[in-house]
Amino acid sequence: MRQILAIAWKDTLVRFSSRSELLFFIILPIIFTLALSGAITKLSQSDNRLAVLVSDQDNSALSAELLGALGQSDTIRVVAADAAQAEAEFVKSQTPAWLTIPAGFGAALVKGVAVALPVRTLANSLDGLAAERAVQSASAQVSQDLAAAGASTAEAERLRPFASAAERQAYFDDSLAAARAAFEAAPNRVEVSQPAVPATRFNGNVQASAGQLITWVLVPLLATSALFAYERASGTLRRLMTTPATKSVILLGSLIGQLAAGLVQMLLLVVFGELVLGLNWGGSPLGLALMLLSYGLAAVALGTLLGTFVRSESQANGLSIMLGMTLALLGGCWYPLELFPQAARTAAQLLPTTWAMQGLSDLVLRGQGLAAVLPEAGVLLGFAVVFFALGVRRFRFE
Repeated sequence: MRQILAIAWKDTLVRFSSRSELLFFIILPIIFTLALSGAITKLSQSDNRLAVLVSDQDNSALSAELLGALGQSDTIRVVAADAAQAEAEFVKSQTPAWLTIPAGFGAALVKGVAVALPVRTLANSLDGLAAERAVQSASAQVSQDLAAAGASTAEAERLRPFASAAERQAYFDDSLAAARAAFEAAPNRVEVSQPAVPATRFNGNVQASAGQLITWVLVPLLATSALFAYERASGTLRRLMTTPATKSVILLGSLIGQLAAGLVQMLLLVVFGELVLGLNWGGSPLGLALMLLSYGLAAVALGTLLGTFVRSESQANGLSIMLGMTLALLGGCWYPLELFPQAARTAAQLLPTTWAMQGLSDLVLRGQGLAAVLPEAGVLLGFAVVFFALGVRRFRFE
């Protein structure tokens, strides 16, 4: 055991002999976690409705009512602009639709005259078509009570002509009030039901903190390959073989040293996420410890396997960064896997980063415990066994 600990300490000193190691160990993880937590949270809270340019040339009570109905739409959001601004913006930014509320819109509706609303849309644009349908729906919502009042007034006038314009207007106003009350009291004819699902709300801080922890722990642990390449090139491994330490002791000492550093790094990032981002990592300490340990073993085992393929330290460093970033991205550490195509989500099940991200999300985002993350931890330990077996089989001291 003393030999293993001595080798682990030696490798730790070699790893942190350069101050640049701190860049990957704590500085970059914190910077990226802060940056992504803000960006992802902003993205998740942003208004994703289609932007529609609206030029109100009528400025009447009914045009304001139409704008209010458009603002309540789940499909579109109103971007107010005068005609000149709207035309320039429509051409420049490829906004899917531009609506003009013509002058006299309100007066015509009050008289029962149908008014066509000019809507310009991008050619062959599904977004433009959806925006046009939303405008038609809002227009129908505003004009339906007016149409009912107009029809009622016309029928009343047919049966018995009004004595004056004032009497006709009074009848129209009463009919309009009755129509609005009737439409408001009308029962819903469509009922929407959804299956019961867990009340899990996306949290950008969880995505950023857990994802960056996985990313920036993976890159240095993959760089275990650089340590082996450096010691092969410098002849250190060859000299170690002349000592009483066996091959297994030498290899185990190196791996334990890298794993211990990785666990310390993970602990620091967990504390940072809890203190700065307000995450609750402590709901299941045993589950968290199991996930971090199993992920660390899988990552350092992959670094050992990578070390059997590289020939130089610089090659190992480059591959560690490239492979670490790629596995993290495809594993859902930078962006949720739900945003990826189905084929990519299926292929991601072959990556250890996917299972690590899923396990940490279960703990922090969904508030689950040790039993819930046993499958993820088991898969990660399986990755570790396979990577270790292949790495030890291919390992060479020269």
